[in-house]
Amino acid sequence: MTESAERRIECRMERRDWMGVLARADPERLAGAWDALGLAPGFEWLRKPEFGAVMVRGRAGATGAPFNLGEMTVTRCALRLEDGRDGHAYVPGREAAKAEIAALCDALMQGPEADEVREKVIDPLAGDAEAERAHIAAKAAATKVDFFTMVRGED
Repeated sequence: MTESAERRIECRMERRDWMGVLARADPERLAGAWDALGLAPGFEWLRKPEFGAVMVRGRAGATGAPFNLGEMTVTRCALRLEDGRDGHAYVPGREAAKAEIAALCDALMQGPEADEVREKVIDPLAGDAEAERAHIAAKAAATKVDFFTMVRGED
């Protein structure tokens, strides 16, 4: 694989990561981080926020045959900044404002503002998500029973 192809794949993977952080972020926390960033780029809508349903698929044991789990509501939108960069967003629920901010962040992450957006929006939201995962894991670990270390009584 050529170096430029590897770089494109790496970039695509990074974009997938930041889009995931934006989609899973709490709407109020995302709005607060966006406001703190202080950017207000001009843009035009390519697709205004709209709600719809998507089919969620799963796999038994994460390796089995895929099956339809059910539907979930999502909001999607697309916009173009004045300099021509496009931003897209798909977020869970009926969250038009969240989708707009996510699409703006996506567009800005593809240009010179990327480091600032990553530092002030993406990284804090990713940190929040990691802290929440650690909290849930700690609560679950507190209830874990290790049957292999239990000692049987001598009768």
